[in-house]
Amino acid sequence: MTALTMLHNCAPRARIGLVLFALALLLAPWLVGHAGGNAWVRTLDFALLYIMLALGLNIVVGYAGLLDMGFIAFYAVGAYLAALLSSPHLLDQFPALAAVLPGGLHTPLWLILPLAALLAAGLGILLGAPTLRLRGDYLAIVTLGFGEIIRIFMRNLDRPINLTNGAKGIASVDPVHLFGVNLARTQDVFGLRLPSVYLYYYLFAAAMVLILFACIRLQHSRIGRAWLAIREDEQAAAAMGLNTRNLKLLAFALGAAFGGVGGALFASFQGFVSPESFSLNESIAVLAMVVLGGMGHIPGVILGCVLLAALPEILRASMGSLQQTLFGQVLVDPEVIRQLFYGLALILAMLYRPAGLWPAREGGAR
Repeated sequence: MTALTMLHNCAPRARIGLVLFALALLLAPWLVGHAGGNAWVRTLDFALLYIMLALGLNIVVGYAGLLDMGFIAFYAVGAYLAALLSSPHLLDQFPALAAVLPGGLHTPLWLILPLAALLAAGLGILLGAPTLRLRGDYLAIVTLGFGEIIRIFMRNLDRPINLTNGAKGIASVDPVHLFGVNLARTQDVFGLRLPSVYLYYYLFAAAMVLILFACIRLQHSRIGRAWLAIREDEQAAAAMGLNTRNLKLLAFALGAAFGGVGGALFASFQGFVSPESFSLNESIAVLAMVVLGGMGHIPGVILGCVLLAALPEILRASMGSLQQTLFGQVLVDPEVIRQLFYGLALILAMLYRPAGLWPAREGGAR
């Protein structure tokens, strides 16, 4: 079923919502850039990366009901794979490889993305296989440990063979080149000057839409309904003949694949990766986006990502100037206030909207 067929089959309200979503996606960088400058467009870029991650995590947590606290590990794997395949680091460490590739290792994005997805999916299966009998808190602890193991592994894999450059990270990662266009440079398109952050925004938006389309198709497929049955009652699902083992492994693999794609795009965007970008706080942030928006409900997950990506930056930018206006000086570090309000917002949302800000309709498909 094509996207146009899906749009034709949608209810009128859903069709209007999709059109408004598409318009918002197209116009967002121009509106935000005009209001706040390119720095806020960069925040939008990261919001799109978070949406890719959250959609992947939503498959595991929202559809299959498996609490994964180490999802950021797959993001890290995709990022490091992209960094190794499109930076001088490997050639610097292995002179024999440099002799074979005198022009450098500049792997194109169209090849990196499927490799990142496959590698992350394989690790997702490796994580899921030993944890099939675990549920709830026990599964959360194991996956949390897995995420920290990957981060520590990346931090220490600089000896005896320097693969990840340890805590220093890998720099000089190639920017994205599409159809001969370098997305790291400002481009003129039909008389419009598009800065790099705008170009990356539309690349990330295209990748996010593809992942979104895949998630919608999965949600309404037999596999999606099987995941829903496992989430509600795994024993009853097994009694009805569902292969819960393979279905849970599939959820881990597909969610991890989307995380790996997001990581590869992140590395190309930043031009640098280090273990500190993949801490436990990032895993918690992505999980909070899914829970706050509404687990298993794609529009809610997107809303949660936009809010939690933008709110901390708005607070960071406004708290200092607000204190200067009120007290004539900065009394409390804006970062401390940002964390305070960020946590308070999550607490209030969980108290008064425990199902999320935009939960699925009762009895409806999530």
